[in-house]
Amino acid sequence: MAGFDEDGLQSFLPAAFGSSGGEFDPAAQMESVRRRVPGQTDAKQTASTSSKDGSDSDQDSDSDDDDSEDEDEFPTSHEIVFKTHDRAVTTITVDPAGSRMITGSTDCTIKLHDFATMTPNTLRSFKSVDPTATKSSANSETHPVHVAKFNPNAPSQVLVVTATPQARILSRDGETTVEFVKGDMYLRDMHMTKGHISEITSGTWHPNNYDLCVTAGTDSTLRIWDVNVRNKQRDVIVHKSKLAGSAGRSRMTAVAWGSQIEGGNTLLVATALDGSLLMWGGQGPYNRPSAEVSQAHTSNTWTSGIDISSDGRLVVTRGGDDTIKLWDTRKFKQPVNTTSHASTSSPYPTSNIMFAPNATSIVTGSETGDLHILNPATLKPELVTPVTPGSALISVLWHDKLNQIITGSANAETHVLFNPKISSKGAVMVMSKPPKRRHVDDDPSLTTDMSQGISGSAIVNPGTSSEAIQGSTFSSRHPTIGLTASGRSRDPRRPHIPATTPFARSQPDERHIKERIPLSSMREEDPREALLKYAEKAEQDPMFTNVWKKTQPKTIYADLSDDEEGGPQKKKPRT
Repeated sequence: MAGFDEDGLQSFLPAAFGSSGGEFDPAAQMESVRRRVPGQTDAKQTASTSSKDGSDSDQDSDSDDDDSEDEDEFPTSHEIVFKTHDRAVTTITVDPAGSRMITGSTDCTIKLHDFATMTPNTLRSFKSVDPTATKSSANSETHPVHVAKFNPNAPSQVLVVTATPQARILSRDGETTVEFVKGDMYLRDMHMTKGHISEITSGTWHPNNYDLCVTAGTDSTLRIWDVNVRNKQRDVIVHKSKLAGSAGRSRMTAVAWGSQIEGGNTLLVATALDGSLLMWGGQGPYNRPSAEVSQAHTSNTWTSGIDISSDGRLVVTRGGDDTIKLWDTRKFKQPVNTTSHASTSSPYPTSNIMFAPNATSIVTGSETGDLHILNPATLKPELVTPVTPGSALISVLWHDKLNQIITGSANAETHVLFNPKISSKGAVMVMSKPPKRRHVDDDPSLTTDMSQGISGSAIVNPGTSSEAIQGSTFSSRHPTIGLTASGRSRDPRRPHIPATTPFARSQPDERHIKERIPLSSMREEDPREALLKYAEKAEQDPMFTNVWKKTQPKTIYADLSDDEEGGPQKKKPRT
């Protein structure tokens, strides 16, 4: 064809069909989550400006190298933020492989996050679970979550401690598998009770044995549990306080269980409200502590954080007396070092402190929202970086395999700090993916809450029309649409929910009793009337008395008239 411009037509036609999201740039996306810390940015800009002017170029290059070395030493250069809770995040745990993260909060729920399924624009949990909710009652009481910890030896088990006397073992999918028994509160001897009689404050797993865990309670006891035996603890340790006035009891505030590399033994360390710091051998016996410091911290202050180093030689405690102390397990009488640090245990009793995976640093939070990385030898800060300014930093976790620091704050935010150069998987994997294309009806703030079940609107029957399928898809993405004023679903496929009666929350209504419970109508009948309606039938067809019908004697009554005196004699009146 004469005059045909092939190049012009090729530039006019699209290169591919469908909507294209543009080219994906992983480096630019990773740079978008770089932390902008006030002060450090200005210094870098000043250094770059001076280097452009040509003055002191050698010194500037040296300073830039030092800054990059300091930046690469700790995984704090980048961060992603999760806003999945409604209240303060009190506990964080990640499985040993680093694929699943669970957070607990004072909103009485735990949130489950899966790094493998998340993208940069879908940072949300895939499941929300209330650990204290029971299947028998949808309106059961809820309690704040104190501790949630993955089993380091069995990643399918999660120890969950709430503000109740009963600890629970959950699966990695949030299903309750074990609920330990509650003790008898009327027994005075704590050795005789089968479980805690009051609120549990802390708990942790055995470092080597995947079947054992320990919990600390306000009943002045530590209880070691076997996950295969739920109706009684394996061992009980009773702390008899020398300062407490009521029966020598003092609340246990924190507990840690570590291992010793040299001897292969384990170490159990706990703190109490009377200021005591106690240590036992992990294998027992537990009759008395192997070492005790009666005034480790100020009495009647809540020591919320305790941890043991990876080699079992050092113990760090964070007390409610605004101090952090380092202890040597071989010389347990006096602290090796002490530093002042404002405590957040008064409003948040689960504020923790922990060693880095290689025990070269100590990490904790502060009431100002800063992350403190301390030198274990001097307890002086090696790095102080703001995470949630103005909101207290409650819980911290430094994962060894991911090499990422995860923090939980009082403003309900969970921050994952990382460095692409020294961190792996986790947040690095999330930010290396292209953003997910959102559907027009997608709402990123929605989270699947399995505690309420799956809505019937998400089920599509075969043979339905396209309009019905579109309506069910829309209602599944928007579960609050299509409800009545009382909160019930308008979908006729959803089963009837019994109404709540004033007598009990779990008691079904009258309609449910009549339809589902056989012979339930007999509850409202008069027993006498119910028997007399069979009297005529019993005379006509004596099924049970027909055996002695011929031998039954007849009852003979005397025939007396009203005038005769054979009747019963009347009582004579007294004269």
